[in-house]
Amino acid sequence: YRELHGADSGLPDVFVTTADLSPGDHIVMQAALQAHVDSSISKTVNVPEDISFEAFREVYMQAWDTGLKGCTTYRPNDVTGSVLSDAPATVANDTSGEAQPALPLAAPPLPGSEGSSVVYMRQPLGRDPVLPGFTYKLKWGDSDHAIYITLNDIIEDDRRRPFEIFINSKNMEHYAWTVALTRMISAVFRRGGDVSFVVEELKAVFDPRGGQWMEGRYVPSLLAAIGGVIEKHMLATGFLKRPAGQDGDPVLLAQRMTIGERPTGGSSCPRCGESAPVYQEGCATCLSCGHSKCS
Repeated sequence: YRELHGADSGLPDVFVTTADLSPGDHIVMQAALQAHVDSSISKTVNVPEDISFEAFREVYMQAWDTGLKGCTTYRPNDVTGSVLSDAPATVANDTSGEAQPALPLAAPPLPGSEGSSVVYMRQPLGRDPVLPGFTYKLKWGDSDHAIYITLNDIIEDDRRRPFEIFINSKNMEHYAWTVALTRMISAVFRRGGDVSFVVEELKAVFDPRGGQWMEGRYVPSLLAAIGGVIEKHMLATGFLKRPAGQDGDPVLLAQRMTIGERPTGGSSCPRCGESAPVYQEGCATCLSCGHSKCS
């Protein structure tokens, strides 16, 4: 439009900002585009902070009635802050006693979006020179090398909370994505707030090649197994509420956390968990599901 009418030309009413759109407008726009998308489609429906429960429920009902493949909503709140803000956001006071503005992302506003700016939700937590933590051993699949997961914590408001994670193994097959994973999870941890959602996101990942049986339960992927280790660490340190009857000593719990070790009563299939592997043509093959170490 600016190319046709000039960079200084005013925008007509058809150009609106996110703040001008109702939740229903977002739904209608996604529905209009969805018909031209082969696979997945997603957009965030921004809702006001004071939206009522009935109005919020109606957003999902409208998405269902419209036939959307999915619906994501975002409501500003005190925990995660806001993504778009009409006024400069502030962070905690500094030593001068004056509120300091939050750091904006180094990106210019889109045409027609003047008045809204993208801001960081929260400044990262500071790191002490020495942090307490635990290192857990994880055995996965047919790999001859274990994976070691280190979780370090900080003390914030008399509460121990996860601050960073490191993943190491002699198996270099997973090196690139484990480095990326640790950096992303650590960045989330350092933002503070309720970071327990990291566990749920990781545990929901399914590997199309199949998962493993670990401690009598089926784990759908290596990422899900890592999520399980993080969850147990959060339980052990008191960050998450511990189920009744579980030992509260983090050291004792850590000593029991060699995840995925073979049962002491004999070998078992890493895919289905049955005690049915036999050696055929030099390879361990499961008579129950057909899994072969050489395949």
